[in-house]
Amino acid sequence: MSGPISKSDQTFLRHFFAMISGLVLLALCLIGLAMFIYSRQTISPSATLESAADAAAGTRIAPVGAVYAGDTGRAAMQAAKESADKAAAAQVAYGGSTDGKTVYDNLCHSCHTAGVAGAPKLGDKAMWSARIAQGLDTLVKHATDGYHGPDGNFMPPKGGNPALSGEQVANTVKWMVDQVK
Repeated sequence: MSGPISKSDQTFLRHFFAMISGLVLLALCLIGLAMFIYSRQTISPSATLESAADAAAGTRIAPVGAVYAGDTGRAAMQAAKESADKAAAAQVAYGGSTDGKTVYDNLCHSCHTAGVAGAPKLGDKAMWSARIAQGLDTLVKHATDGYHGPDGNFMPPKGGNPALSGEQVANTVKWMVDQVK
C-alpha cells in the first residue's frame, strides 16, 4: 500500500511546506521586531505598572488616624486643632460679609422661602411667634448647632454651610427676626 506518491499529493505537500515555512519566517520577523521595539524603551512597562500598583496599595493601607499619648500627644493634638481652626477661619463664607441679608439671600432663602422641612417662612408672623418667644439666643443656638424638632422640623447646623462664622449666623437670625416685626 505504500506506492509512489501521486502528483496531486506532491503538489499539496509542496504548498503545505511552503506555507508553513512562510509562517515560521513571519513569526521570526515579528519576534525580531518586538525585541527591537522593546530594547528602545527607556522605562519598562512592568516597572511603571508595579510602581502605580505599589502607590495604590500604599494609599489603601495607610493609617486613618494617629495615636497620641502624654504631653507629646496633647501638643500634637493642640497643634492640629489650631491648624484646622486657621484653615476654617481662612475660608469664611460669602467673603466674610456679616450682613444678615447677604447670608440669607445666598443660603437661607432656599428653605425659608418655601418652608422646607418645617422652616418658618420669612415674614410669616404665625410661624415665627412661638420661636421668637423662646428668645434670640435660642434661635441663634438652633441655627448654629442645628435643630430637630418634635414635629419633624429640621435645621442643619449653620444652614448646611460650616464655613459660616458665628457672627454671620447671629446677624442672619437677627435680620430674619426683624423681618417679622
